Amino acid sequence: MAQSNAAGNMIDIVTMNNTKVWNSQVVGPGSAIDSNVNVNMSNIWGSAGVSSQAICNGASVSTDPTLTSVNSYQRCDSSDPSTSIKTNIGGVGGDAVVQSLAVANSFEADTNARNMPIVSKQINNSLTTSTVHANVSDIGGATALTSSAIGNTGQIIHYGVH
Repeated sequence: MAQSNAAGNMIDIVTMNNTKVWNSQVVGPGSAIDSNVNVNMSNIWGSAGVSSQAICNGASVSTDPTLTSVNSYQRCDSSDPSTSIKTNIGGVGGDAVVQSLAVANSFEADTNARNMPIVSKQINNSLTTSTVHANVSDIGGATALTSSAIGNTGQIIHYGVH
């Protein structure tokens, strides 16, 4: 397994109390967030994997009180979050998996609180890129190649309450 990661700002908040969260993540224009992997793999009895991930801003909030209030601001002004994979994979007995992911802003919140006001603002002024160059041959199992570039993404999960 070959893996590379790069990140600008990351936060993970988990509480079991009434929670008010103010999150501000800003990556300025002079920065670059790059994750690059160059690797050759051959004659592998099991499986082979190559992964590259770059995230400009990432926030996750998980709470289980009566009230959860979240105000999140994410701004990515970097030249990029970018990923690049260059690989040659051959002679693998199992599976061969190559995954590349670049994300500018990612926000996730989950709670079972009765009240859950959320304000989320995401601004992406970056060039978000994900590139995979792969030569794959003689693989005994499955082969999967994935490349994703995402500007802004958000997920809010509000579990049912009685």
